[in-house]
Amino acid sequence: MEFYNVGKIVNTQGLQGEMRVLSISDFAEERFAKGTILALFDEKNQFVENVEIAKHRKHKNFDIVAFKGMNHINAIEKYKGYTLKVSEENLTELEDGEFYYHEIIGLDVYENDLLIGQVKEILQPGANDVWVVKRKGKKDLLLPYIPSVVLSVDVKASRVDVEVMEGLDDED
Repeated sequence: MEFYNVGKIVNTQGLQGEMRVLSISDFAEERFAKGTILALFDEKNQFVENVEIAKHRKHKNFDIVAFKGMNHINAIEKYKGYTLKVSEENLTELEDGEFYYHEIIGLDVYENDLLIGQVKEILQPGANDVWVVKRKGKKDLLLPYIPSVVLSVDVKASRVDVEVMEGLDDED
């Protein structure tokens, strides 16, 4: 079975069994909703157990979650540094024009049919996602995921077509 990263447990939050999670999910509200089943993986990427989300809230840049049946800091302290993942069978169908991060990372990025690099990471700094494009011999290119920059995405063809607006590429 395939699993996809949705967050990393970075610390505990208070004494009631809550944890600070650095979300790397494209749909955090859905992914950490009460009743959701996630898989817990240790620092060596080994499956530990499935957990059920009992509570979720946002706090600053973190998602604060609590697992069902784990109501005290002593029960969850050992999970610091662990990764939360969703199984492929628990992914939901997306609407046209929506993508999971794991579908985008690794796609080839083209501008005017010229290969400029590959999507290596997706950042969530605020209003819109930023796609980090790894390029050969150049610094990574940061592209905002907005219609005027990301023109088309074809997951099946492993291709993204973009228009790098003036000012986005400081190496020009």
